[in-house]
Amino acid sequence: MSYVDGCVMAVPTANQEAFKRHAEIAAVVFRHYGALSVVDCWGDDVPEGKLTSFPMAVKLEPGETVVFCWIIWPSREIRDVGMQKAMEDPRFKPEVNPMPFDGRRMIYGGFKMLVNA
Repeated sequence: MSYVDGCVMAVPTANQEAFKRHAEIAAVVFRHYGALSVVDCWGDDVPEGKLTSFPMAVKLEPGETVVFCWIIWPSREIRDVGMQKAMEDPRFKPEVNPMPFDGRRMIYGGFKMLVNA
């Protein structure tokens, strides 16, 4: 059964191109270690909520944009091995590919796929 890693983060709007470069490198790394698909989306219609919302979840600050990303893996087992190898890959070292956002406010998790229509 396919497995999905998902994350939501706040990225300084001025860092859109830097984020895109970072995400393109990350996609190559994840695919190298078994990911089937890597998707990074720049917020376009992400409203503030009253009780919950993406902006509230990442503590969005002025001048930032919500980014939503996911990786599809063939299985949880391939994801566990692939993610570990990806995190050890030199292309993820901060001096090689610095994160153009505050990783402390990134929300992430792994999910079993229920429907893929």
